[in-house]
Amino acid sequence: MTDPLHKDLLALAQEAARRAGALLRDGRPADLAVAATKSSPIDVVTEMDIAAEKLITGLIAERRPDDGILGEEGAATEGTSGVRWVIDPLDGTVNYLYGLPTWSVSVAAEQDGETVVGVVTAPMRGETFHAVRGSGAWATGAWDGQRRLACRPAPPLDQALVSTGFNYVHEVRAHQAEVAQRLIPLLRDIRRGGSAAVDLCDLAAGRLDGYYERGLHAWDLAAGDLIAREAGALTGGRPGERPSGDLAVAGTPGVFEPLQRLLEDFGAWHD
Repeated sequence: MTDPLHKDLLALAQEAARRAGALLRDGRPADLAVAATKSSPIDVVTEMDIAAEKLITGLIAERRPDDGILGEEGAATEGTSGVRWVIDPLDGTVNYLYGLPTWSVSVAAEQDGETVVGVVTAPMRGETFHAVRGSGAWATGAWDGQRRLACRPAPPLDQALVSTGFNYVHEVRAHQAEVAQRLIPLLRDIRRGGSAAVDLCDLAAGRLDGYYERGLHAWDLAAGDLIAREAGALTGGRPGERPSGDLAVAGTPGVFEPLQRLLEDFGAWHD
């Protein structure tokens, strides 16, 4: 049975993600402009990223004022309840800027440092994914009702479809391209979706066999990592480590370890 606190956190995360997703989908101006840049001129923030984070953090502060918050666009409060929200109000900003559909809202709740609830909504795909630790991963979409998620049976690595992403810093991107070039002959193929949260949910839904990326932050990973693990995937970073900014790897059992080993051999975690 789900912990009553976790049930409440899930309901709030779902409401926050749904409302932010609707704002982003329905409120996108025709002349959407870049409001700021982050790590490089192509790592952008739009006015809508900021508006979505304000909506989510305002809702959480109203309902659970003692919780901590960590958001991509600057929200940071310590909190005293032992619960912290980790929020990416718009994962896939460049896709959103160009009108591409693969972007998402990611909302996770941690309790005492462990992620216990994760919600990812992809409004242009009409899909929402969620997980509570120990209770499996679920999705709603074009199909009827809720669907329990399970990652694919592990194929041989040379038949694995793997997704990745690229950093916005030129030198890091160049190295990542070299790693991808070495991986491609060893896999079925590589995809590049543009939203880490969606990639992890697609792994959970059986649409991918693996995923890896360097340079991610807590808000990129928190919800999607839990959803993938609750669907039966394995996740980590460098061998023996948790996912981090150095490297995040996820995969079906049987794909995860050989993929992680290759990435280590290829030095995917450094320039």
